[in-house]
Amino acid sequence: MKNIKSYFMFSREHRSGVFLLLLIVILFQTGWYFYDFSPKTPNPSDSEIQWLAMQSEIDSLKQVNSNKKYEIKPFNPNFITDYKGSVLGMSVEEIDRLHKFRAQDNYVNSIKEFQQVTKVSKELLNKISPHFKFPDWVANKSNSKFTGYSNPNFKKFPEKKAIVAKDINAASKEEIMEVYGIGEKISEIILQEKEKFGAFASLEQLQYVWGVSPEAYEDIQKRFFVGQNPAIKKIDINNQSLKELSKFPYFDYNLARQIVIYRSANDEIKNIEDLTKIKGMPNEKIKIIALYLEF
Repeated sequence: MKNIKSYFMFSREHRSGVFLLLLIVILFQTGWYFYDFSPKTPNPSDSEIQWLAMQSEIDSLKQVNSNKKYEIKPFNPNFITDYKGSVLGMSVEEIDRLHKFRAQDNYVNSIKEFQQVTKVSKELLNKISPHFKFPDWVANKSNSKFTGYSNPNFKKFPEKKAIVAKDINAASKEEIMEVYGIGEKISEIILQEKEKFGAFASLEQLQYVWGVSPEAYEDIQKRFFVGQNPAIKKIDINNQSLKELSKFPYFDYNLARQIVIYRSANDEIKNIEDLTKIKGMPNEKIKIIALYLEF
């Protein structure tokens, strides 16, 4: 008995150790119960927040659209498109029959005729025909045979006038404005450009005028030409001073300087071939430039 009792007798140090161990166990259990050991999700960035908000809005719009029913409004059956026909429940063949009928410049003038042309079922016809809307002057036409739409109040567009080509150097601002893609501003720029040269020596010059598009230039070629002996301002390229040469619209100071250097080194400029040897010469315009020069 004495030996057994000795097992339950602890010293002061032992009791302190047991107490500390119990305290640790209690703290550990408490922490395990109250602390969340699940992985923490990092806070979303601003871009992720915006994306989530946008996605939420898209989802809500999809939900609205899925719940929205297509509302059939009154329409003229002669102008049913592929999309409109599919929404109405027509088959591809039925839509094609209508389009083929219309391609021959024919018009459906009644519900009965619509069925005869498209061959839609009576069930579908009864569903969509209440929404047919023919023009009043068709619905109220006389019993005589109808030969197609002929609205008496319809005003015909004026017939397109034949284009009569004119000398570009004699054209007015209004006549230039008749060109496709050219308005008042660009028309004025063209006339100002003409004044710089005295007259246009070639119609090709117009394609280098600011604001003249390739389409406009193509139309210009149909409407205008350059007449004989235009009153252009010619330049004596071998005798003009540097200052005078730099005033020519296709030259600037640097190019005029190169011209003077070349003619000083070669006595004179004889022809277009010599022009191509001058540094900085715009070769794409060289044929036009030559028309304004005296060699």
